[in-house]
Amino acid sequence: MILPGLVDVHVHLRSPGGEQKEDFRTGSAAALAGGFTTLLAMPNTQPPLVSYDIWRVAQTQANLQSLCDVFLFAGASAGHLDQLSQLCMHAPALKIYLDQTYGPLRVRGLAALAGVTEGWNSDKPICLHAEEESVAVGVALAAMYGKHIHFCHVSRKAEIELIARAKERGLPVTCEVAPHHLFLNEADALRLGPYGDMRPTLASPSDQAALWEHINSTIDCVASDHAPHTRAEKERPEGAPPGVPGLESTLPLMLTAVSQGRLSAARLTELLALNPRRIFKLPEQPETWVEVDPEAEFVFPERPLYTKCGWSPFAGMRLRGRVTHVVLRGQEVVRDGIVLNYQNP
Repeated sequence: MILPGLVDVHVHLRSPGGEQKEDFRTGSAAALAGGFTTLLAMPNTQPPLVSYDIWRVAQTQANLQSLCDVFLFAGASAGHLDQLSQLCMHAPALKIYLDQTYGPLRVRGLAALAGVTEGWNSDKPICLHAEEESVAVGVALAAMYGKHIHFCHVSRKAEIELIARAKERGLPVTCEVAPHHLFLNEADALRLGPYGDMRPTLASPSDQAALWEHINSTIDCVASDHAPHTRAEKERPEGAPPGVPGLESTLPLMLTAVSQGRLSAARLTELLALNPRRIFKLPEQPETWVEVDPEAEFVFPERPLYTKCGWSPFAGMRLRGRVTHVVLRGQEVVRDGIVLNYQNP
């Protein structure tokens, strides 16, 4: 099976400030191994990407160190409204955290939210971490301001149904789901302990089923929400930071869903390549494609090859479909599932 270069619109590459978990080099290697040739990385770094100067330094570092294309989100902050006019000219999108987040970027209060929304003077997406009632706030922003609102990692039945109704009304909204919300639920959270803790948390089987019911209609993208933490961090007595890695597991999981008849190969291409590139207005990558063996069966390893954190919540899961080759701008970068010219740090 030949696929275009895939796009993951929601990853945490931990640079700057969290390089012990991941960095641009290791994260982009994991991306290529998973069939992704373009990444959009989140701004809740240390420091967060809330000013143009900080964003520019980080984007320059990403350009120098990454093995695939990496574009960095701008982070919304009520204390940096004056930066939005520059950020919206350069960053592919704005990220607003309305609910629980690991970091300082949560936007609180209607005045702050209105200021950020009005300050983003661009048709580029405003991406929301919005759970439960906050999804209704996002729909209201789309209706009031006419801005393109993109909902990240939708995980609950009520949320996806509300977004579906907003789309039926013609509002400018799009959304993504993460593979861990498609393939795991609250029972897995109990089994995995801290290794199954993420935001949004894993939901009920009925919530999980609702996401699959909308996979061929309401949902625009599947995005990994790759959020690695070290084992030491996940096992610390005072509590684990939320987040799980996903760059190397997303495509095999979705290929498994294709083999099960849950979606078509054409729909997989829309969710992982065509829609993300269109929604975020990303440049095309000439002479770029991904070859996969859709019949290859394997058990996902305890330790993925490239992500620095070295574990996966999907370890031990039997999957069907794996990446064999990746060509990026005419150059073979993955052969037989191995990233070429790369040495693990």
